[in-house]
Amino acid sequence: MIKKTFSKVAALTLIAVFLFTYLMPIGVGAESKGKMQEYVESMQPGWNLGNTFDATGAETSWGNPLTTKELIDTIAYQGFKSIRIPVTWGHRMDDEHNINPQFLERVAEVVDWSLDAGMYVMLNMHHDTSWIYNMKTEEEEVLEKFSAAWTQIADYFKDYPDKLMFEGINEPRFDEDWGRDTQEYFDYLYELNMSFYNISRGSGGANDTRPLVLTTITSGHSMERIRKLKETIEELDDDNIIATVHYYGYWPFSVNIGGSTSFDDQARRDIESNIGRVYKMFVEDGIPVVIGEYGLLGFDNDIEGVQGGEVLKYFEYATYYNDLMGITHMLWDNGQHFDRANLTWYNDSLYQIIAQSVNGRSSTAESDMLFIKEGEEIGDRSVNLNLNGNELVGLKLDDRQLSQGEDYSLEEDILVLSKDILTDIRAGDLGVKASLYCQFDSGPDWKVDIIKYNQPLLKDVRRTRDTFMIPTQFNSDRLKTMEAVYVDGGNAGPDDWTSYKEYSYAFSPVYEYNIVKLTEEFFDQVNDDQEILLKFHFWSGEVIDYRITKSGNWIDGVSTQEDPSENGTDLTPPPEDVGEEPDKVDGDEPEGSDTQPDEDKNQLVLAIGIILAVILVAAFIMWLYKKEKKKGCSVRQV
Repeated sequence: MIKKTFSKVAALTLIAVFLFTYLMPIGVGAESKGKMQEYVESMQPGWNLGNTFDATGAETSWGNPLTTKELIDTIAYQGFKSIRIPVTWGHRMDDEHNINPQFLERVAEVVDWSLDAGMYVMLNMHHDTSWIYNMKTEEEEVLEKFSAAWTQIADYFKDYPDKLMFEGINEPRFDEDWGRDTQEYFDYLYELNMSFYNISRGSGGANDTRPLVLTTITSGHSMERIRKLKETIEELDDDNIIATVHYYGYWPFSVNIGGSTSFDDQARRDIESNIGRVYKMFVEDGIPVVIGEYGLLGFDNDIEGVQGGEVLKYFEYATYYNDLMGITHMLWDNGQHFDRANLTWYNDSLYQIIAQSVNGRSSTAESDMLFIKEGEEIGDRSVNLNLNGNELVGLKLDDRQLSQGEDYSLEEDILVLSKDILTDIRAGDLGVKASLYCQFDSGPDWKVDIIKYNQPLLKDVRRTRDTFMIPTQFNSDRLKTMEAVYVDGGNAGPDDWTSYKEYSYAFSPVYEYNIVKLTEEFFDQVNDDQEILLKFHFWSGEVIDYRITKSGNWIDGVSTQEDPSENGTDLTPPPEDVGEEPDKVDGDEPEGSDTQPDEDKNQLVLAIGIILAVILVAAFIMWLYKKEKKKGCSVRQV
């Protein structure tokens, strides 16, 4: 009897261990993801209907056309699974805080179109921060208006399906300083979040369980801000809460300042550090996250303020890393990216990378430009590829398919173009001579423009500060950045922590008019009668010196090719970490790619679990064995 029982239990033990070992990872993964995490991942990728209902005038007052059903259907057809509809409500409310009913119906119309198109919808309160900002002096009045708005919004949409979610407030702040944290400000946001939550949950219908989206002060991702938000979410103890922050990249790269012209290791680490921090604070602890807005800050001043190929590399890595962390990203588009009149993308390559992000990584290269100087001897040229797990399967030169081994070779991730191909291309005038298309087994092609250029020429000029522009023969080169230093020492112009000035804010090239414009903001912060050396860096590698002197309202500019080192000028580039001070974090703060889920750690936990299970089963067997043995002894005694 004992042997028979032991044999059965032993067999069951082996089966249990087998199932535990091979099936547990699947079951735990499915359960640990949670309903809201699956909801958020189903929203990937997302898009913002920016500068529309959030405009502080009428729907079209910020330059976009009326939103149409065709626009919404097109966005959905192109693969976007969610849409964020920013809305500014305050100026659509009367003195009794009643929302204009026609406006509410218009917002609902676009919500309906979006849901009918199969998208998830995030409806928020956006630039109402302009009056919410006054909580420090008008707390009671602000809370009354805020509560009145959400009472009406929640009631209107209470019977909508749960693919509609509410976002309480966008980028809330209570100070001109976007970086300041005080307990008072955290308390204000807590009041707003709790008011929004209680009104929504108490309004009946589907709002009892509707996903609600809560954010931090300014929707920032510093450790202190996300920790405070987590405390609020944990207090609410509601499984249908989503955390949201915004991400606009490593600040110097995002606005092209401080010499951060490329998507380099610093810009990449910034993504890993900040998104990794959000992952560890929320997602790893079962709280789903949506990056409600992401992009580059420089886009607001000049869509070309960050070079096109570097933009693509940034978006490729940002979308990849968010997806790796299980975080949904929603592109901020205020009309910069999608042409709403013609329903096409201004930059189709950007769209292709975002669309590909849900299926895997796209391949890129060190640049999307290859410069060939007029008159210089041509040799073979190499292009470093970032394959990102894909394979190069072909190469086209405009419409001509090139032959590997004859026209080009591939040495691991280095593409080498033959000099014969480049020699043929270079003939004729300056400019883009051809486009090279790198074709991969997955994702969009990477286009490299092959450009014939000559050294740019900047000419002398004398103009007033409000009209100052340098006549420039670009000769098909492209301006990368500008340095400004006083000849007798020190950095000149705005942001004097660096010699490298901000693109668009301090200077900008205007290629169609053959000028480089220096702005009044630049001249506001330079000294009179003190000669300034400008160094213009071009993407070809050319560096051109130019000197200016401000005397009252007049600016004199003189072209020169002098070596700046002879004048004792310090043109040492700023250290990599100069710029926006990184968030201070605790000792457990993730760094770099170590913030991604640790597979070794998971395997260790799994192994420990298996061992414990085996020990428990063995203990049960021993107990059963002793029990059966004792029973047998009792029978024999009888």
